Amino acid sequence: METTNPRVSKREFISRVATRSGLPIRVVNEVYESLLGELKGAVSCGEAVVLTSFGRFYRQDHKGHKVRFGKSNIDDYVVLKFSASSSFNRRLGGNEHDISPETYGAIEDADEFDSVTEDRGLRAAS
Repeated sequence: METTNPRVSKREFISRVATRSGLPIRVVNEVYESLLGELKGAVSCGEAVVLTSFGRFYRQDHKGHKVRFGKSNIDDYVVLKFSASSSFNRRLGGNEHDISPETYGAIEDADEFDSVTEDRGLRAAS
C-alpha cells in the first residue's frame, strides 16, 4: 500500500498565511512573490541566504557528465539547495513544549553561533 504526503498548493499556502497574519490575500501574494524573487536573485549571484532559526538557501554547482546510453553530454549545471537549521529540525520532529527552557536557550545560542560563523565564512569544528 502506497502512502502519499499531502501537498499544499501555492494558492492554499498564501491563503493560510493571509488567515494567520490577518493580511489581505493580495498583500500576502505580493510579499510571497517578492520574497521568492529576492531569494532567487541572491542565490543566483552566489550569495547564501540565511534565515535564522529556519535554514540556509544556497547554490551548488554540479559537474556535467556523459549520458550513459547516448552520445550527448550534460553540461555543468547549478541547483538550489536548502539546509534546515538544527533548531528547526528539532521542532519538526516533536512537540516544541517537550524541550526544557534551558535546552531551548542552548539551541538558540547554537543557532546564533552558526549564523555568525556562516556570516564570517567560518565553520564550527565537528
